Amino acid sequence: MPYDLNALAVFVLVAEERSFRAAADRMGVTRSAVSQTIRKLEESLGIALVARTTRSVRLTEAGERLHDQIAPSLKEMTGALEAATNLRGQPRGRLNLAVSSIAERFLSGALLARFAREHPEVKLHVTVTDEEFDIVAEGYDAGVRLGEVIAQDMIAIPVSGELRQLAVASPAYLEEFGTPAHPRDLANHRCIGWRIKPQVAHYRWEFAENGKEFSVTVADTITTTDMALMVKLAIAGAGITFGMEDTFRDPLARGELVPVLEVYCPYFPGFYLYYPSRRNMAPKLRALVDHLKR
Repeated sequence: MPYDLNALAVFVLVAEERSFRAAADRMGVTRSAVSQTIRKLEESLGIALVARTTRSVRLTEAGERLHDQIAPSLKEMTGALEAATNLRGQPRGRLNLAVSSIAERFLSGALLARFAREHPEVKLHVTVTDEEFDIVAEGYDAGVRLGEVIAQDMIAIPVSGELRQLAVASPAYLEEFGTPAHPRDLANHRCIGWRIKPQVAHYRWEFAENGKEFSVTVADTITTTDMALMVKLAIAGAGITFGMEDTFRDPLARGELVPVLEVYCPYFPGFYLYYPSRRNMAPKLRALVDHLKR
């Protein structure tokens, strides 16, 4: 049988004050409203909880027992609600983010370090993962993914400019095996592929020609789940690999890797921070959104 939790809270006040009027004053209601609430609670339980006289109010044995059992729980609930309400003000608490491993600019360190310094009461927890899942169902406040894979009902703000994917190889590899002129030529080359995890198919290499997108399935000589290893293998001359340009930025700048098939690698919208709704946004998430916009 469902019980009225508001009535239980009124009962605890009456028990503590030993007065209907004092309880009514604390709640900002009339004495008769408190009396009626207690009467309905007693009727629903089928037993008297309060013994009333013209001069005093005392608890019956059943009332004393009920008060002793529910008062601590109500106090804990009140404290929890107050703690939740306090989170409306200063940004504080744990901020859970699910971020793609290839969101290089977001994960570069400087952006999150500045946010952490500005908001010391926010505890950042960043899960780096390339698996796609419902961030709300999994308990995350927000995620960072490529715009094309974010659900339409999410709010999204950009955290990078336009990006592109590149095929790259070491100068030594290209000198030995030649440079492919078209993505179909990759079938004749040693390739280094990447996959999210061993039981998942490796990532297909995506290109565009004359405005039309197409993908190429390469016969990987080596496949790995570790992006850093993929880059190291390419630098070592193990073959051609493919990924976000940001992933290769440093070795490209040093000349350890060079791009191939660039004409078939167009730019596209990059990464976005996404979250379910602007309504009643927690201050910790609002602070991160404002930080990114600045």
